[in-house]
Amino acid sequence: MQTGNINVTAQNIFPIIKKFLYSDQEIFLRELVSNAVDATTKIKALASIGEFKGELGDLSIRIQVDKKAKTITISDKGVGMTVEEIEKYINEVAFSGAEDFVNKYKDKGADKGIIGHFGLGFYSAFMVAKKVEIITRSFKDEEQGNHWTCEGNPEFTLDTFQKEDRGTDIVLHIADDAEEFLEDHRINELLNKYCKFLPVPIIFGTKEVTEKKDDEKEEKKTVDNIINNPEPAWTKTPTDLKDEDYKNFYRELYPMTFEEPLFHIHLNVDYPFNLTGILYFPKIKPNMDVRQNKIQLYQNQVFVTDTLEGIVPDFLTLLHGVIDSSDIPLNVSRSYLQSDAQVKKISGHITKKVADKLEQLFKQDREDFAKKWEDIKVLIEYGMLSEDKFFERAKSFGLLKDTQGNYLTIDELKESLQENHVDKDGNTVVLYASDVEAQHGFIKKAEDKNYKVIVLDTPLTPHVVQKFEMAYDKMTFSRVDSAPVEQLIKKDDSEKNGLLDEKQKESLKSMVEGLVDAKKYSVTIDNLDANEDPVIVTMPEFMRRMKEMEATGGGGFYGMANLPETYNLIWNANHELTKKVMEEGDAEKQKALIKQANDLALLNQQLLRGEDLQNFVKRSYDMMS
Repeated sequence: MQTGNINVTAQNIFPIIKKFLYSDQEIFLRELVSNAVDATTKIKALASIGEFKGELGDLSIRIQVDKKAKTITISDKGVGMTVEEIEKYINEVAFSGAEDFVNKYKDKGADKGIIGHFGLGFYSAFMVAKKVEIITRSFKDEEQGNHWTCEGNPEFTLDTFQKEDRGTDIVLHIADDAEEFLEDHRINELLNKYCKFLPVPIIFGTKEVTEKKDDEKEEKKTVDNIINNPEPAWTKTPTDLKDEDYKNFYRELYPMTFEEPLFHIHLNVDYPFNLTGILYFPKIKPNMDVRQNKIQLYQNQVFVTDTLEGIVPDFLTLLHGVIDSSDIPLNVSRSYLQSDAQVKKISGHITKKVADKLEQLFKQDREDFAKKWEDIKVLIEYGMLSEDKFFERAKSFGLLKDTQGNYLTIDELKESLQENHVDKDGNTVVLYASDVEAQHGFIKKAEDKNYKVIVLDTPLTPHVVQKFEMAYDKMTFSRVDSAPVEQLIKKDDSEKNGLLDEKQKESLKSMVEGLVDAKKYSVTIDNLDANEDPVIVTMPEFMRRMKEMEATGGGGFYGMANLPETYNLIWNANHELTKKVMEEGDAEKQKALIKQANDLALLNQQLLRGEDLQNFVKRSYDMMS
C-alpha cells in the first residue's frame, strides 16, 4: 500500500476548486462522464491501430446512485490506468491525460474524437464529494487493478485491487451539502443537459419496454436506459441526411417546441478550424426576445454552454441549433470568447455561411423566400444593423414589402422610385408605414398621388432607415404620417394659391393657438392640396425617429425618449371648411368649429383621450341636435 501527498503548488487546492475553479457545482458530472468517454474513445482508437488486441466488449458508460450508501459511481470500460498513470494524471494535478495521449498518437490518426484538455476536470468531483475513490485496471494489466482514495485533502492512499474488468470506476461519497445529487431526477436533468449527445452510450437506470412475440403476444421486459444519442445529426455528412432527419433532430433538441423551423444550415468545416453544427431558422416574431439562448455549444459532443456571446454574432442568437468545435475549450469564460482570435474567425465564418444560405434560398426560389420573409425579417434587419459585412451581403436578398404586397430588394426599390419620388433637391424620398391600419388615411392619399409606400413595422425600423440613409447617397426615409405628402416630397418652392389671404391666415393661427397646448402643438396654416384634410396632426420625422431609436436601444440622443411628445397641427388654407370657419360671423360658433376640427384631426391620430374625448363626443351630439 502506498500513501503520499498530491503534488500541487498550493498547499490545499480543494477550497480553490470548490470556490474559484468551477462556477457551477453541477459541472462535476459533465467532467467525470467526459473523462469516461475520453477513456473509452482511447481504447477504441488503440484497437483501430492494433495496439490493443483484446475484445472491446460493451463500451457503455454506467452511472449508478446508491442513496443508502450516499454514493454516485461512474463506470467505464476504457483504457483504465496503471500505477504510473495514476501518479502522472491524478497525483500530478495540472497534467492532462487526454492531451498527453493526443500528443503521443497524433501521427497515427488515433486522436480523432478525444475530448482532451481536461486538466483539473477530475478534481471537480470534490465539489460534491467528501471522499473519492478510483478503482481502475489498465488494459495493459492482465492480473490486477489499483485503488486510489482521497478525502478532500492533499493526502491519498493507493493500493492494489482485484478488479475483474478493464476500465475505471469513480466512486463519489456525496457530501451533506450536495445530497440533492442523490436524487434520480437531478442526475437525469444533468445527463440530459450535459451528456445528451456524447459519442458513447450512457446508461442510467433501467426502463420497461414491450415486445411482440411471434404468436403476437406482448411481453414486457426491463432493459438498460440509454439516455443519450451517440450519433446526433450534426456529426453526419449532409449527403447522409434527409429533410425529415433534420426535422427530427430539431424535435429532439426542442421537444416542447411545436412549430417546425423554416429552414436549416449544416456547418461542416475542418480548415482553418474545426466546426460542425446545424443552425435552424425559426419563425421569428417582431417582438421576440433576442436573448433566446437557443443555440447550444458543444466540444466534441460535450455540452459547454448555451450562452454564446462571442462565438455567434448577436443577431444569430435568434437562431436555434447546435455548434460543435474542438477549438473551443470546455471551461470557457466570457473574456476568453471576446478576446480569442480563433473564436472571432469562427464567428465570422458562421455569419458568412448564414449569408450564403439566405442568398442561395433567394436565388433558388424567390417566391418561396418572400413567403418566409415576414418570419425572418427581424433577424435580417438585426444582422444588417450589427454586422457591416452582413449588411453588404443582405442588400442582395433583404426584402422590403410595399402596401400592395410586392417584395423588392433595396436596389430594386430605389430604381422603382426614380422621378416620381425625387424631390426638388434631388433626394429619393422613401415613404414608409409602421402600422398600415392606423396610417390608412395617409397611405391612401400618398397612393392616390401615385406614390409607393413600403411597410417597415419592426422595433428596429428607426435604426434600419438610418442605416439605409447612411449607405445610400441622397436617399431619405419619411414615415407617411409625419407630414402631408406634398411636404414630404417637395417638388418646387412655389406656393399654391390658397382660399385665405395672409391676414386671414394670421388670424386663424392666433385663434387655433389659443385653443391648444402651446407646449405640445406647433400650429401652421399652409396652402395644401384641396383634397387634403382641413386639419392634419403629425409628429416630425426627426423627433419621432430619435425617440424611437433611443427607446429601442441607442442611436438617438440621450434623453430624447423621456422628452414630452410634440406635434405639428396644420390647417389647410386651401380647404373649403377652413374658408367656412373664417367666414363664420358668430365668434362662439367659430371657436366651436375650430375646436371640433382640431379634435377630429387628433382623433384620426388616436391622440384624443380622456376628458378631451368625452367633451368631443358631447360637443358632436350638441352640434347635431
